[in-house]
Amino acid sequence: MRVGQLGKLIRVLRSAGVKRAVMAGGIDKARSLTQIRPDLRGMLFLRRAISAGGHGDDSLLRALAAELEGEGISIVPSTIFLEKLIATPGRIAGPKPSSQALADIRTGCRVLAALGTADVGQSVVVEHGVVLAVEAVEGTDEAVRRAGRLGRGGSVVVKTAKQGQDMRFDVPAVGPATIATMIEARAGVLAVEVGATLLLDRSFLVDAATRAGITVVGCTHDGAVAGFSDD
Repeated sequence: MRVGQLGKLIRVLRSAGVKRAVMAGGIDKARSLTQIRPDLRGMLFLRRAISAGGHGDDSLLRALAAELEGEGISIVPSTIFLEKLIATPGRIAGPKPSSQALADIRTGCRVLAALGTADVGQSVVVEHGVVLAVEAVEGTDEAVRRAGRLGRGGSVVVKTAKQGQDMRFDVPAVGPATIATMIEARAGVLAVEVGATLLLDRSFLVDAATRAGITVVGCTHDGAVAGFSDD
């Protein structure tokens, strides 16, 4: 099933007797922009959504959820069975964060809070108070790689939910692959929002971060890390 085949999606779900569905996994946004193949239902949906101002991820996904719910298929939170994978407060892996890292986490959170309403991205990379990269359509990994080419090493990757995040879709997530990208980019700290970010393959993530000397912490939306202070 190609991205955009909304009519086919609805037919498949309804024929299987589906009443509740979960949106999970990722879509390569850059690729989907060039390879989208909507069917008639998909084209009509996109026309209505775009006419209503739905260009961003959230607005399009909310419109899609409403379209499915109109067919009797309710979209439930993607975290419904994943409570144990949601980020917890404080240090999760690696060494204690430095005062500079804590300050950079707060800076990253301020930047993401300012960008949240623009529906740009969920991640930012900061190094010694300087924003090296902001995630856009390329995704977190590519943003981290770009920052790695610009910085000196030891940068802080901050990932938070958007303001008013709808937990039914596009929930922030990190995993072992995120750590691998950070190693490649010589990043030193990963900060994720408590209660709003999924730690995929958590035990492997923790092990990979610990072996690489990368700090992983759970922070609040304003950048506070339980148990630490940058004062």
